[in-house]
Amino acid sequence: MTKRLYRSAQDRKIAGVCAGIAEYFNIDPTIIRVIAVLLLLPGGLPGFLPYIILWIVVPTAPVTTQPRSE
Repeated sequence: MTKRLYRSAQDRKIAGVCAGIAEYFNIDPTIIRVIAVLLLLPGGLPGFLPYIILWIVVPTAPVTTQPRSE
């Protein structure tokens, strides 16, 4: 099975982009979020534009339903 990049449906703060990238690379989402904030500091454009593009282009992760254990 191939890996696909999805926006996170569970661990989202704004659009789930950072959490989706973290899931794809199997790292902590906080690291990606800190990198995103650091990219916003030098004027915003280096971090804001890629985030908006990924928000539009990357699909949301499919919701999986798990059977209820009773």
